[in-house]
Amino acid sequence: MALSTAEIKKMLENAGIEDVPMLCKGFETDERKSVAKLCASFMKKYNNHISELKRLEEMAYFETMLYNEGYSLIGGIDEVGRGPLAGPVAAACVVLKRDSRIVGINDSKKLSAARREELCAIIKDEAVSWGVGIVSPAVIDDINILQATYEAMRTAVKNMGIHPEYVLADAVTIPSLGIPQKGIIKGDAKSMSIAAASIVAKVERDAIMDEYAKIYPEYGFDSNKGYGSSEHIEAIKKYGLTPIHRLSFVKNIVEV
Repeated sequence: MALSTAEIKKMLENAGIEDVPMLCKGFETDERKSVAKLCASFMKKYNNHISELKRLEEMAYFETMLYNEGYSLIGGIDEVGRGPLAGPVAAACVVLKRDSRIVGINDSKKLSAARREELCAIIKDEAVSWGVGIVSPAVIDDINILQATYEAMRTAVKNMGIHPEYVLADAVTIPSLGIPQKGIIKGDAKSMSIAAASIVAKVERDAIMDEYAKIYPEYGFDSNKGYGSSEHIEAIKKYGLTPIHRLSFVKNIVEV
């Protein structure tokens, strides 16, 4: 007696994704349109899975190259918050396990807030080590945003329980890091470690801005995260500056 469509669906759902092609092949002679549609749907999921594995392998290119050179602890570094009018600049450094292939990991800017939160928890759980560096608006005004970004990156490394032997950074060479490093243009889309760092840095800074939104609700920090949205700029003109505004960034908006 032939299996019902519901039974076939349950079988495919319970199977590992790698077993889907073999199971679907067994139903090729089934003439029911519902079965053909069901198998097509699961084969699409399988093909998406294979594409994702291929993408992840490509994102592991730089790490794999360094493993082959003898390094075992490879850290990815990225920053977030260079452009906002308010709030700190944040950086993260993440050392992933050699065989880590975290499905969905990508440049944080390409992910929804909810997906970043999910991936951040997975990254922290699976990482060999991770650290975050936060540099305040006052320091940004004092030493400029570029130097503050470098300081956040160095601090992220210092705050790690296990320090990397080699660092991959997004587009920059970090002065006085004291660790071999390589800057990769658009590294958050090309390196799994940098992508992981971009997600952790973004989630950590967003959480800080969400807390500031409770203290300064007029500025919409929970939605704009300190960036120069029209809402934020209008709030500055109406209510003035807060202690977390970067004075060096708002001179064209208000007199400081």
